[in-house]
Amino acid sequence: MFAIIDYKAGNLTSVQLALETIGVTGTITSDPKIVAKAERVIFPGVGAAGAAMRNLRNFGLDDALRDIVRREIPLLGICVGMQVLLDFSEEDNGTEMLGLIPGRVVRFSPTNFWDKVPQIGWNGVCWLPENAESVFFRKITNQSDFYFVHSYYPVPDNSSHILAQTDYAGVTFASVLRHNNIIATQFHPEKSGKLGLQLLQNFLTFTN
Repeated sequence: MFAIIDYKAGNLTSVQLALETIGVTGTITSDPKIVAKAERVIFPGVGAAGAAMRNLRNFGLDDALRDIVRREIPLLGICVGMQVLLDFSEEDNGTEMLGLIPGRVVRFSPTNFWDKVPQIGWNGVCWLPENAESVFFRKITNQSDFYFVHSYYPVPDNSSHILAQTDYAGVTFASVLRHNNIIATQFHPEKSGKLGLQLLQNFLTFTN
């Protein structure tokens, strides 16, 4: 069973429909007991870090996610769902996050007038050469475009956790992270057309 975590901060229907397109049934749930039974977990997210963390704690999903990671169940974080996996975010005057990937989340500070924040739209994702054979990128051409909507971006402590990068607003930021059984994207695969569907398909075979 695929669990899609509902903590009132996710683009849940789009994720569920994308999974159905590749022949997978995703169960949208706020119940930690259902999450605990999942074979794979998708952790989407839109909105602000502070509200996301409050909702996770209120539902008991923060501990459920930590347990998923401890038991090495494959976990896919998307957008805010990626950011919340790190230690700390500058958003909302500073927010303590789940601490499952060492690092922090910072806001874009563009110097070019044309670099708008948030970044909204398509941008290239370039994986690092050492990750070219990753199953997560199977059948996806390097530097392909995926759909982004975000004002903040992750800065992992350990560069070895970076699978791919993207350029925006004068910075090169981590757009795909991996740490043990966690894979996480700053972009939205469920909004990224055929390549996004292929990425979700690749997640089906992703293992620690």
